[in-house]
Amino acid sequence: MHEVAQGAQCRLKDCQNQKIAGTQTCQQHREVWRRHIMTHGRQRLEGFRRALNRSTDLPWVTEADESTQPHDEDTPQFQRGNYLTASRFYCVETICAPCGVVIAWTKFAKSESPTKILQFLDKVYPSEDSRPDYICIDKACLVLRTSISNGTWNMWKKTTRFIVDSYHYVNHRTTDYLCRKWCNPAPLNGSAPNLVIVEHDRQGQPYHKRAFNTQVSLLLTCRE
Repeated sequence: MHEVAQGAQCRLKDCQNQKIAGTQTCQQHREVWRRHIMTHGRQRLEGFRRALNRSTDLPWVTEADESTQPHDEDTPQFQRGNYLTASRFYCVETICAPCGVVIAWTKFAKSESPTKILQFLDKVYPSEDSRPDYICIDKACLVLRTSISNGTWNMWKKTTRFIVDSYHYVNHRTTDYLCRKWCNPAPLNGSAPNLVIVEHDRQGQPYHKRAFNTQVSLLLTCRE
């Protein structure tokens, strides 16, 4: 697209200079092009792949970094400073049934904001009859807050609850009342009997069990 629109101009953002033959930048930005070739060249990338594949076998690598991703926060939008490589979509968002079958999918270009998630859900489930009883997503708390703020919760609350998947729920703050009250994937107070069922072990003793595998997808829809 840049080639068609700008022709032989430098591929740095807002630069009007002409490119140097054999490169994608002008004389002023030739150092940017040199660094780009060093970090994005085919041989360089293949070396990175080999190093990553072998990293877990190295004796000094003990364990992976287990930094917690802030799933109850919005994702930032990144601004590009050049057009040296093609743009990529931020993520592919899928809606899955509890069995794992994909119901719908879409691409989010720059971020996975709760507003975009709500718009996606509204497009897939336009009527009350089509909406699921539960929508499970790692950002359920933020989606719920956004829905309340922009008024769409008045529509969703008639049919649906937003819950957090069990894996990410343990990382959400215990002081977050909204999350613990409304986004709990397995409440034991009897408020969601279709999310928690009673099974019996080999000795016949009853125990509580989650009715759905919420790890099937980032965005899971369940019907009671």
